[in-house]
Amino acid sequence: QVQLVESGGGLVQPGGSLRLSCAASGMIFSTYAMGWYRQAPGKQRELVATITSGGRTNYADSVKGRFAISRDNAKNTVYLQMNSLKPEDTAVYYCNAQKQLTVTISYWGQGTQVTVSS
Repeated sequence: QVQLVESGGGLVQPGGSLRLSCAASGMIFSTYAMGWYRQAPGKQRELVATITSGGRTNYADSVKGRFAISRDNAKNTVYLQMNSLKPEDTAVYYCNAQKQLTVTISYWGQGTQVTVSS
């Protein structure tokens, strides 16, 4: 079955950096659009960044210029490089895989905690 496994979260000081990874299995990775979403306590899950199967990227305004999404189809992995982290970036970060057929197929990882605090 499809599995998405995130890693790389942790505690970092404001202004620091982290790189999240999401390793996919059980799917033809290169055919899926991949995304990172986050959910802070008491808030709805929100889009952070997406990358299409062709490599086109999209970012939330709040992370533009600080975060970068990339994918390595040979490794079935999508990354989120997060720089200049702020306390408001604190959240559980989720990996998503999505493909549009006659219906939308969507898979989620279990999430990884990112805490930005001094």
